[in-house]
Amino acid sequence: MEFTISPKVEDYRARIADFVDAHILPVEADRSQWDEHNNIGRPALTALREKARDQGLWCLQLGKDTGGQGLNKVGMAVCYEEMNRSIFGPVVFNSAAPDDGNMMVLEKAATEAQKDRWLAPIVSGQVSSAFAMTEPAPGGGSDPGMMRTTAEKRGDTYTLNGRKWFITGAEDASHFIVMARTSDDPRKGLTAFLHHRDEPGWRIERRIPIMGPEEHGGHCEIVYDGMELTADRILLGEGEGLKLTQMRLGPARLTHCMRWLGLAKRCTEIARDYADNRMGFGIRLADRESTQIKMGDLAMGIEIGRLLVMKAAWTLDQGDFARKEVSMAKIHVANLLHKAADTAIQINGARGYSTDTVLEWIYRYARQARLVDGADEVHQMVLNRLLSAAPDSFWKWPVATD
Repeated sequence: MEFTISPKVEDYRARIADFVDAHILPVEADRSQWDEHNNIGRPALTALREKARDQGLWCLQLGKDTGGQGLNKVGMAVCYEEMNRSIFGPVVFNSAAPDDGNMMVLEKAATEAQKDRWLAPIVSGQVSSAFAMTEPAPGGGSDPGMMRTTAEKRGDTYTLNGRKWFITGAEDASHFIVMARTSDDPRKGLTAFLHHRDEPGWRIERRIPIMGPEEHGGHCEIVYDGMELTADRILLGEGEGLKLTQMRLGPARLTHCMRWLGLAKRCTEIARDYADNRMGFGIRLADRESTQIKMGDLAMGIEIGRLLVMKAAWTLDQGDFARKEVSMAKIHVANLLHKAADTAIQINGARGYSTDTVLEWIYRYARQARLVDGADEVHQMVLNRLLSAAPDSFWKWPVATD
């Protein structure tokens, strides 16, 4: 088995690390450059994005013909982890959700005309995007088969009606991918549509307040009320919505994990720095066995997460959906991130609970990790289903061809 990365990927990783240290962490440390939702303010973001683009660190995940650098999933795992040593890192490099997943699925599924109209402006950074799938009960959440938003065909147009919620980035987004039901077929009943924010027939009902810090554009509840879209707005084909969600959500779940590993590592950095310098009762905190046990356990958890993510990334690069591998990584890394923030806060004491560090930001953000892109329990059920269906092949190693 090969556990090395290419010199090309290492070059990107090292340059990202230098960029984060030199340019992003100073902005993160200056709360006057944050916005009211605990995210990086637009003026600071615009300046940093220009620097990232100038240094060739823009949209690494996309093909060169699209405007990226052509990294595969393994290369992305290395670089995304490095980006998210800062809470603001991914958005600076145009590698943050939901634009990240939307760009990758548009690159794969859109026609050339659709790419020119809907993908290119996101790649350039001119606009942001949203993926409108999740619905309030009794609509579709983790189970897209429960979707109630409909797109009724009338001649050459489709009329959309329904409600979506917790749509990340919707308040700021210009380009939307929306999932709707076009028939009752269990496999071919869903269709993906493209629309612009300025088109009539939809509205943002509210920006939903959440416990944690928010992405630009928040998490919104959306109402579709007679929106009319022509057939050229269909992405991939009528009835191919379920396939499109599989294309988008599997890699998107894994890119979350890649980024979360960077945040978990940042937690250990802050904890180690404090423990190395904090004295109490005649001994450094770092020299206490209780601290060493906590930090050693956390280091092991992060390395396990990296291995799970790398195996899933490699499996995706082989052309597989990697359902088993992605679900394992998603469960482990989501829980790891929460544990890393909690441990680092405990070691830092009151300082960790304050806003003197970003630990409290990461802690509030981390709780959503066990919910977004499928709750822990959903992925555990997926793993059980795969194990029950093929108990022998579940454990097999892939065999190389001579």
